[in-house]
Amino acid sequence: MRTETLDPVRLRADFPIFSREVNGHPFVYLDSGATSQKPLQVLDAERAFTERYTSAVHRGAHTVAGEATEIFEDARARVAGFVGVRPGELVWTSNATEGINLIAYAMSNASLGRGGREAERFRLGEGDEIVVTEAEHHANLIPWQELAARTGATLRVIGLTDDGLLRLDEAAELIGPRTKVVAFAHVSNVLGAIAPVADLVALAHEHGALVVLDACQSVPHLAVDLAALDVDFAVFSGHKMLGPTGVGALYGRSELLNALPPFLTGGSMITTVTLEKAEYLPAPQRFEAGTQRVSQAVALAAAVDYLDGVGMRAIEEHEEALGARMLAGLAEIPGVRVLGPGAGTPRVGLASFVVEGIHAHDVGQFLDDRGIAVRVGHHCAQPVHRRFGATASTRISAYLYNTADEVDAAVAAVADARAFFGVLEA
Repeated sequence: MRTETLDPVRLRADFPIFSREVNGHPFVYLDSGATSQKPLQVLDAERAFTERYTSAVHRGAHTVAGEATEIFEDARARVAGFVGVRPGELVWTSNATEGINLIAYAMSNASLGRGGREAERFRLGEGDEIVVTEAEHHANLIPWQELAARTGATLRVIGLTDDGLLRLDEAAELIGPRTKVVAFAHVSNVLGAIAPVADLVALAHEHGALVVLDACQSVPHLAVDLAALDVDFAVFSGHKMLGPTGVGALYGRSELLNALPPFLTGGSMITTVTLEKAEYLPAPQRFEAGTQRVSQAVALAAAVDYLDGVGMRAIEEHEEALGARMLAGLAEIPGVRVLGPGAGTPRVGLASFVVEGIHAHDVGQFLDDRGIAVRVGHHCAQPVHRRFGATASTRISAYLYNTADEVDAAVAAVADARAFFGVLEA
């Protein structure tokens, strides 16, 4: 059954920022791949919690602390349900980057012998391998580089085709008996391409390897069921899905989280402490040391409620249409090269491109002068830019509140930038 059509004009009334102008123009925000805007429902939820329930969750015995703890854990349940997992399998983090580092450093602790026999499957050493892809954000590359350096394991990389798709033939060759971890992005933040999750999971699990999914660019834009995807771990960030900064989530299978040695240690994640040793709580609390990002978690729950209310299938369809419009418009501009797969390949409403003869920062500044916000640079993904012979690109990324007219305005501005900078053909 086809989902109800999304009306971005109606939704925009929920977002206060769209009432402003930038450089004398109505504000056009096409940088949601970096950070999304927040609706009133999210802003109000965080403010209401702060005004009425501020207290130390899981610590105080007084009435307000008890109420705050219930609200905090209810937020966990709502966010977990949004991605198809159980509340006990969702760990609060500051962002997705912290979540990936948590996994990598916990595996490092296991490699030092921490965690006992239960943690043996997380131990790495010489001869073991970690597999990533050429399309990764630095946050899903550098932690694995560091883990390899600390343990003596080898980092191996699945390459990309000239169309920006993962080379599954290479994946089948690289993933083998020595592979301990396969880490990849569900959706590339540069190429917009959707990874073949089922194929990579099957290859990894065939050899007993753990799958770590970077879901930062998928959870906000696609209907994602992490349990159905059969990944072992996954991370995503609140600020990319209408929520606040400072909060993200790590999903892990319950049996894995409870066997994984903790990373951050301190208060609230222990059962018994002596001057010589400590014993730790089960997951998720064993990974939530110290005072948590409580109001932010409450606001993130409000964000998933908002997304649920709109409908993720409707958001998918809306962004798919905007993405196709971007690609078609950019394809008509001479000297513009889009990175990644073209029309007809599954992808989200995101396009990174290079304008021949104009630096990406100059393109972005030209658009900004018209009130159009886009991302410029290497988008924390230098290797993929290097793969396609670019030092930087301009990225347009749409979300549920963007209109076709805004996409057209951005594409027209890119075309006009060529004339402004004098790179038109004779």
